[in-house]
Amino acid sequence: MLINDAITAPQLRLIGAEGEQLGVLSLEQAFVEAQRAGVDLVMMSPNAKPPVCKLLDYGKYKYERSKKANLARKNQQVIQLKEIKLRASTDQHDLDTKLKNVRKFLEAGNKVKLSLRFRGREMAYIGRGADMLKRVAEEVSDLAKVEKEPNMEGRQMLLILAPLKH
Repeated sequence: MLINDAITAPQLRLIGAEGEQLGVLSLEQAFVEAQRAGVDLVMMSPNAKPPVCKLLDYGKYKYERSKKANLARKNQQVIQLKEIKLRASTDQHDLDTKLKNVRKFLEAGNKVKLSLRFRGREMAYIGRGADMLKRVAEEVSDLAKVEKEPNMEGRQMLLILAPLKH
């Protein structure tokens, strides 16, 4: 059985079930070889000159391909962006607690976004907020590097930390 019916070329290159080259054959000869081996005739490279076909069990081939895809999907790591919200008037003890959470997120391999919100008259103390974010970045410099320096976006100052590769 030919899996891809798009063959219009009179000749094709045939590869055996074990990967050996069987040569350039006509389409009819390739069908005879596939029936003799009891396997399918699968087009591997339709754009080649001549097209390349292989003798193999197509059901087994599809199963192995899906297993490889599942294994690759299982092994990939998803990096999330965790957000910690601060205020310009956050006390040291509260800052230490939030710093503990930042460390936990970075150790888990996630990026951390620190957002410092200014309300009302706090806009007059933007420098104090930038110092606070820089201090947090220095505290976790053993676990993270600064991906995006502190900058203002409206009434918020943002800093993004990315975990170091271990």
